[in-house]
Amino acid sequence: MSSETLLFDARWPDAGGTGGGGPGPAREARCVARLAPAGDAMPIFPEYRMRDQFQVMGLVGARAGVPVPRTLWYEADPGVLGAEFFVMERMEGEVPPDILPYTFGDNWLARASDDQRRRLQEATVAVVARIHGMDVAADEVAFLGDLSADGDSALRAHFEGWRAYYDWAHGEQPIPVLERMFGWLEDHWPDEVGAPVVSWGDARIGNVMYRDFEPVAVLDWEMAGIAPREVDLGWLVFLHRFFQDLAAFFGLAGLPGFLAFGDVAHYYAELTGYVPRDLEFYEAYAALRQGIVMGRVNQRRVRFGEQEAPAEPDGLVNHAATLEQMLNGSYRTGTGY
Repeated sequence: MSSETLLFDARWPDAGGTGGGGPGPAREARCVARLAPAGDAMPIFPEYRMRDQFQVMGLVGARAGVPVPRTLWYEADPGVLGAEFFVMERMEGEVPPDILPYTFGDNWLARASDDQRRRLQEATVAVVARIHGMDVAADEVAFLGDLSADGDSALRAHFEGWRAYYDWAHGEQPIPVLERMFGWLEDHWPDEVGAPVVSWGDARIGNVMYRDFEPVAVLDWEMAGIAPREVDLGWLVFLHRFFQDLAAFFGLAGLPGFLAFGDVAHYYAELTGYVPRDLEFYEAYAALRQGIVMGRVNQRRVRFGEQEAPAEPDGLVNHAATLEQMLNGSYRTGTGY
């Protein structure tokens, strides 16, 4: 529903030659290409920033000690494959499934023990902590935003970027529950905001490949930016809650207690010395952002006849009931659900 992803094997002669004038031995690689989607496909985002993704993956791999696929080539010319794209090495591992969600059972993560899931949770939080702690200068990541800004300014810029995205995605069909969430966030804006860091942006376990419950590849950098640390932590926690609530809706137990905000924040503080704050705000901000994305996804599904248009615009947001709980104060943020 976002970038086009192609898996392929590549084989080419070594450009260095053999020293005798002929081509060198063939080189081979197992590759992945990420392509910006076609404009007539009603893309989820207004732009896909393929060069930015390519650059930030290279920086994270070199500076953060985080396992990312090795980036190979970037191509700006859409005449080559029909769209801007980049190529990276192919990695092997297990990914918590989105369809059907891992909280629905019958998958490797659902079958794991509590200790194994705890191991995966802590290893994933450690990845986020290393991304946030990597040593980069502001000019090196200026393409993502202003790393030299104070925390409040960085959060405001991030927030206004998402408001602009909402206006682009839903301007002709406002979604009332999302409009009200923007207002709630304004009314509950944190009094004190920590300094910004490089933000993964789509920090969730569905964007990580694991082996033996340890991350071996951190994927999907199209939402990378500059933001306070809590923006990634809120997204990590809420995206699990999103899938947990889907499981509960269908009468399934899911994985209660997994990726609870209190546990995530406590372990992050142990690793970094930074104590996350205003957790309610950042989980609500994540819920708003997910609502904007899902609203666009479902508008796209309606456009292409994959589902019926809902009776009310709020029906485009899968977790509208959760947003209502946040608005009326009945949603619980804490050590468990």
